[in-house]
Amino acid sequence: MGRYFDVILLILIVLSVIFVMLESVEPIDRKFHEILYIGEWIITIFFTLEYILRVITVKKPSRYIFSFYGIIDFISTIPLYLSFIFVGSSYLLTVRAFRLLRIFRILKITRYLGEANKLTKALKNSRPKILVFLFTVLIIAIIAGTLMYLIEGEESGFTSIPRSIYWAIVTLTTVGYGDIAPTDPLGQFIAAILMIMGYGIIAVPTGIVSAEYATADDDEVHLSLIHI
Repeated sequence: MGRYFDVILLILIVLSVIFVMLESVEPIDRKFHEILYIGEWIITIFFTLEYILRVITVKKPSRYIFSFYGIIDFISTIPLYLSFIFVGSSYLLTVRAFRLLRIFRILKITRYLGEANKLTKALKNSRPKILVFLFTVLIIAIIAGTLMYLIEGEESGFTSIPRSIYWAIVTLTTVGYGDIAPTDPLGQFIAAILMIMGYGIIAVPTGIVSAEYATADDDEVHLSLIHI
C-alpha cells in the first residue's frame, strides 16, 4: 500500500511541476487556466494532507518539520494558500513569486529515489576535497586574472582585476562567452594554458564524487551482506 502511495505522490509531483511550467506559457495559460487551476488545487490538497499526516505520525514532529524534506513539504503546500492572503494588484509580484515556489516540489522526488541517498552521502563525503579544489581554482583564477589585467589592459576589455578574474573563471570552466578576448601573444598563450587546464578542472570533481559514490555503494553492499 505504501508503495502505491509513493507512486501516486511521484506522479502528482511531476504533474505539479508540469502545471507550473505550462502556466508560464501565456497562450496555454489563457486557454487552459481553469483546468490548470483546478488540477493545482487537487494536488495542493493532497500534499497538504500528506504533510499533516507526516507531522501526526512521526515520532518527533519538530525534527521532521525542520528537516530538509519537512521544509520542502511545507513549501510545497503554502503557495496557493498565500495567494489568498496577498490579494490585489500591488501584491501581483508577491503572489507570482509564491506560486513559482511550487517548482520546489521537484525536490520531493529525491525522497523516493533510493540512489539519491548514496549520491547525497557521496557529495557530503567529497565536500572537504571539493572545497580545497575550488579554493585552488579560485587562486589560479585570481593569479591569471591579475596577469591578464597587466598584460592586456583596458584596450582589450580587461578594464579591472575583478573583470579579468571573471574572464579567467569563464575560460577555466570552458564556457567561453567571448565578450572579452586577449589580443597580445602572451595573453593568448595564458588563455590557451587556462583552456587546457579547464578540461582537468571538469574531470577532478567528477572523479572525487565518483570515488566517494563507489565507496558508499560498497558500504551498502557490505551492510546488506551483514544482515543476510
